[in-house]
Amino acid sequence: MLKITGHQHENSNQLSRREFLTIGTMGFTGLSLADILRAEAASGIRNHKSVIMIYLTGGPPHQDMVDLKPDAPSEIRGEFSPISTKLPGIQISELMPRTAAMLDKFVIIRSLEGSDGRHSSFQCSTGRTFANQPQGGWPEIGSVLSRLHGPVHPGIPANIDLSLPMEHLPYNLPGPGFLGQTHSPFKPTGEALADMTLNNLEVSRFDDRRQLLSKFNAVRRGLDTNGYPKDADGFTKQALDLLTSSKLAEALDLSKEKPSVRERYGKDDPNILPYSNKGYQAIVSKFLTARRLVEAGARIVTISYADFDWHSGNFTHGRKVIPLLDQALTALVTDLHDRGMQDDVSVVVWGEFGRTPKINANAGRDHWTKVCSAILAGGGMPTGQVIGATNRYAEEAIDRPVHFNEVFSQLYHNLGIDPTLTTVNDLSGRPRYLQDDFRPLPELS
Repeated sequence: MLKITGHQHENSNQLSRREFLTIGTMGFTGLSLADILRAEAASGIRNHKSVIMIYLTGGPPHQDMVDLKPDAPSEIRGEFSPISTKLPGIQISELMPRTAAMLDKFVIIRSLEGSDGRHSSFQCSTGRTFANQPQGGWPEIGSVLSRLHGPVHPGIPANIDLSLPMEHLPYNLPGPGFLGQTHSPFKPTGEALADMTLNNLEVSRFDDRRQLLSKFNAVRRGLDTNGYPKDADGFTKQALDLLTSSKLAEALDLSKEKPSVRERYGKDDPNILPYSNKGYQAIVSKFLTARRLVEAGARIVTISYADFDWHSGNFTHGRKVIPLLDQALTALVTDLHDRGMQDDVSVVVWGEFGRTPKINANAGRDHWTKVCSAILAGGGMPTGQVIGATNRYAEEAIDRPVHFNEVFSQLYHNLGIDPTLTTVNDLSGRPRYLQDDFRPLPELS
């Protein structure tokens, strides 16, 4: 007998995966695996782990967000005041009141070390330093997941990048490295959609969408019957899957969401920063899109948010950008909990380094590589804690320094991957461990 049981989560019509199926010892021979998977899909229950990475380009000011020093001199403490949070004795910036009110659902790391000092997404997306790379380069985490597990659903790429192309090229994700272009991130805002065309299928020949859809369905049926052509490479297969499935388009279509859900994330302002036209936009709707994509089957979705390289106007820019981040991030985490996804989706928010404790003559903070911060949520982690501490001026870690690679190991751990035992082969065929020496954070085990 197969019994479907469970209780509803608060504010949710869905069951968690662990509550979904109770299988008896007799009489389930008539139920196929396909039937079980079909029941899972119909109930909206996930069968995969995933990551949403929010990359704060340029290095966010830790002492103006999650590690304020109100007793420091004015040239260090800045213009923002600390406020109390859901956790007794813990304070964060007044610009993040929503995060403060639900800090029990977050982990703050105040003692993040190991930045290699590059103005680049490389370390945040690969877990490696830029120097001494193997031939082809280290792959980003999304490419690793694509290589290890492939897509959950053929119509949803495993690795998706929602970032706009940024003028400072190293901010853009580094790509698949030695794993090859088949495992590149899919970019629905870039050239990928335009590049995906099917040979011998000219859209201009069709005078309405119904005919086009009929043609796609015919291609899909042919693939189901005969498989892919022998000479089809990874790109061709991805293009065929994406063009013959509506699943990706539906996930990207925010009109499918209730207006109240969309409003929770805040309003997009493409011009919030004076240099937004260079790709550094604070688009909060992408947080909702990321949730929809991991729900649909993506293994990792990356968002670049704004640009925090504020050598001048640190506090002016902060008042615009940080509250929007606060609203969108808390909406995302609330959404994950409401939908029973908090154990399956890991959220990480960080940048490549911190900012100088001392404010410069232009009311800005410069690059600071000794220490920075990160915010984590979901992933089944024991949230509601702050890890590490810095000295009185937020210059360096004085308690529980955490390395970038430890965070990466934690993300892999949340995905069910042991990074110290799992390997991918480089271009020479040499197995490369995902992480050489660093293990997950014991505080989050």
